[in-house]
Amino acid sequence: MKKEKIKKTGKNGKMEKIRKLSMALAIVLAVGSLIVCKKEGAAGSSQSQSQGSGQSGGALVGIAMPETHVQRWQKDGANLKIFAERQGYQAQVAYGDADQNQQNRQIQTFLTNGAKALIVANVNDGVGAAIADAARDKVPVIAYDRLIMNSGDYDYYITFDNFKVGQFQAQGIEDGLGLKTATPDNPKTITLFAGSPTDNNAKFFFDGAMSVLKPYIDSGVLKVAGPYPPSSADNDNFQRIATENWQAPIAKTRMENLLNGDAKDAVLDAILAPNDTLARAIIEACLTDAKYNPSSGGKLPVVTGQDAEFASVLSIKNGQQYMTVFKDTNKLAEAAVLLADQIIKGQTPNIPGATLAAGPLASIGDTGRKTVQAYLLEPVIIRQNNVNVPVDAGFYGEAEAAQLR
Repeated sequence: MKKEKIKKTGKNGKMEKIRKLSMALAIVLAVGSLIVCKKEGAAGSSQSQSQGSGQSGGALVGIAMPETHVQRWQKDGANLKIFAERQGYQAQVAYGDADQNQQNRQIQTFLTNGAKALIVANVNDGVGAAIADAARDKVPVIAYDRLIMNSGDYDYYITFDNFKVGQFQAQGIEDGLGLKTATPDNPKTITLFAGSPTDNNAKFFFDGAMSVLKPYIDSGVLKVAGPYPPSSADNDNFQRIATENWQAPIAKTRMENLLNGDAKDAVLDAILAPNDTLARAIIEACLTDAKYNPSSGGKLPVVTGQDAEFASVLSIKNGQQYMTVFKDTNKLAEAAVLLADQIIKGQTPNIPGATLAAGPLASIGDTGRKTVQAYLLEPVIIRQNNVNVPVDAGFYGEAEAAQLR
């Protein structure tokens, strides 16, 4: 009996070992299958991402911005890079520090690195040599928010309706001073500033503003303290009100000189300032004069601006700077990258939210050598009653947006 029992137990033990071994093998196979599935899933995800990149071939897009001392260019450069990478491109950004020779070297580096497209906001017309090199290499160039003048070596320009920007600035002055109901018996006084003389946009801004303001000046409702070019075509006087490289210290010094010179015996009711960086510098200069400093019982002139920089929109909310023009550069950067993507792929450009300039507006793309295709986005006028517009557009970080709500 004992022997039989032992034999039986041994048989059962063997069967039990086989059963356990089978279970273990099944578990191993299941785990292995799961691992394989996970790997395949990960590979599938990577493959999907690669295919997304593959549509652009991971090609390089070179992004050349003019400087960093104007806040918007830092933001534009960062946004352009983000949008290009989302489209599956490699993206390199370089800032020219307001030095065209330096920017040309940066563009040459992009070309050497095999860039398939360039997005260029130039410092000045000296960029033409680098653009010619791009044309030689058959690399398309998109002029970004600044027309590249005196060049026939590129075909695309993307910007806002900059003539309308100037009109909006003048409308701010028109409304702020009540010019529609003013009379020559009680004229208002204005002084004029313009942007960089090497930036073709500065002329469009100024001419847009003069299209609204000149009739008031001609009728005597508005008087000008200091130089008065009726348009940017009056080059000598335009140079006198221009601000080299959009430098705030230059604008501040000129404002201080005006307060001690041409505007010494006047009370300025308005100042045409072409962008926010210069507007804040001009206001800073005005605050040194008691008749313009609210803390001394004075009143600031109506001061215009452009770009909806946070510091200026906060100033508008607080009743200092009167207005700005919001150009949603997030949308501009996205549209520029979409344009580059379509050009690289040989597609006919179709940019949502942008219109191809035609008719009289086509001259916006006139470089002096050819008329390039100019794609225009719409600007928005911002005053104290609608500072929420750039906030709602996600134009600022949360901490800044909270201060404007």
